[in-house]
Amino acid sequence: MGIMLSLGLLLTACSKAPSGNAADFDQSYPPSSGGTLIDATAGEPSGLIPMIAGEAAASAVASNIFNSLLKYDKNLELQGELAQSWSVSPDQKTITFKLKPGLKWADGKPLTSADVLFTWKLVTDDNTRTPYGSDYKLVIRAETPDPATFKVSYANPYAPALDSWAGLQILPEHLLKGQDINTTSFRFKPVGSHYYKLEEWKPGERISLVRNPNSTQGPPRIDRLVSRFIPDPAAQFLELLADNIDSMTLNPIQYSRIVPSREDLQKKLALYKELGNNYTYLGFNLKHKPFDDIRVRQAINYAIDKQELIDGVLLGLGEPVSSPYKPGTRWTNPDLSPYPYDPNKAISLMQAAGYTGRDNEGYLLRDGKRLRFDILTNQNKQREMSAVLVQRRLKEIGIDANIRVMEWASFIGRFIKTGDFDVVLLGWGLSLDPDQYNIWHSSQQAPGQFNFIGYNNPRVDKLLEQGRLELNPDKRMKIYHEFASILLADSPIVYLYAGYGLPAIHKRVKGIDNPAPPAGIGYNSYDWYIPPPLRRNEISQ
Repeated sequence: MGIMLSLGLLLTACSKAPSGNAADFDQSYPPSSGGTLIDATAGEPSGLIPMIAGEAAASAVASNIFNSLLKYDKNLELQGELAQSWSVSPDQKTITFKLKPGLKWADGKPLTSADVLFTWKLVTDDNTRTPYGSDYKLVIRAETPDPATFKVSYANPYAPALDSWAGLQILPEHLLKGQDINTTSFRFKPVGSHYYKLEEWKPGERISLVRNPNSTQGPPRIDRLVSRFIPDPAAQFLELLADNIDSMTLNPIQYSRIVPSREDLQKKLALYKELGNNYTYLGFNLKHKPFDDIRVRQAINYAIDKQELIDGVLLGLGEPVSSPYKPGTRWTNPDLSPYPYDPNKAISLMQAAGYTGRDNEGYLLRDGKRLRFDILTNQNKQREMSAVLVQRRLKEIGIDANIRVMEWASFIGRFIKTGDFDVVLLGWGLSLDPDQYNIWHSSQQAPGQFNFIGYNNPRVDKLLEQGRLELNPDKRMKIYHEFASILLADSPIVYLYAGYGLPAIHKRVKGIDNPAPPAGIGYNSYDWYIPPPLRRNEISQ
């Protein structure tokens, strides 16, 4: 749905910013079409089929290539994307979608309900290695009465049903039929139906998208999106300062101190602040000892000073977290609060777990062995800084934690998908619907699924199952409040913080809402534009 700032956009390496007075960037210009928007992403996608890739980098690019039946508008209300309309049966068990007329794929072939059915069959196929299948496996019957109609039926009313159809990007049957979706070359050369189509993917360098003349949603204003792969945020910032990229997410120091202190940057950069549906956490492998012991997990929770992380890492640009939901929403249990920083309580719990001795370096011992483990995280400065502060606090109570920082693809492939880790420091980006079955239900632990920490609580399983079937918002809220309460007590993860997204976008890009609406500034990125006097001068090679 529009340009996803978390990944970014792209440009050719052979372009330069227009020469002109920086004051021109504050002038008003009428909307126009054309130009190139360049962004940067820390990770290169593993592929561009979101149901298979599963990571934010893939989703951000693919969201400009593929459509879903539904999408969220600026106020987070559902509206049609491929669907012209939809209706729900009186018993709440059947949804009928009517597609917009004349839909086409980028290659000109018709997009019909057969493609929707084909995509549903893929995501529910047990041979498809995807973490997203559980939502769609609840459909007991899917039908295509005609090329413009797609109809799904559930055994019971399913509360997140409509939200799920806003999350499934439809794939072309005529290009994928008979192929193994897990290994198909289509993931590197996708053909979609959205505003843009793939122009070029240069491994290790960039992905560029160009306007799709057959877009089902009409033409976007900007001609080309370029995402450059720049793993180091500091290098991204230098590229932003040099006008080599147009957009990036700043860190708190850049947002609070560097940009405000430089008049030249204030003239050309617009800053935004958004609290998204995401949080950062420390997660334990519950299948490894001693993390199967709740006392050890709770001790570590008490040992970490969360406010120190918010103040030190985020410079105050974040919120404390005590449930897996966006702070301030109805799904957040108001009766919960984060574990307080209490090193004495932490030590007491560790002693109760059998760590009663100390070695000559002051580390806790059980049966003559100290608790020593790696905290794994990816190349992300905020996470690395957070890991350092966590490591220090754990050392103070006598726990020996080492930090390992990995490149994203290796991190996922070697450790997360194999379960070969003790502790990870990661983040979750969440759906707008409160259902978190895919993350916390005990059935979701196969390789490639999201419950990779191995959490298993029968009461939580039951609540997650009930929450999916409850249509009454107030009753549903009580279910998820209880779920969050149990999760907090069990401490399978330590909530560290929910940080604000801090995008900076060059003022040459116009049409951005400020302040941001509930959906964030990217909701209408197809209407963003770059006036001709402010466009980059592209030079052919």
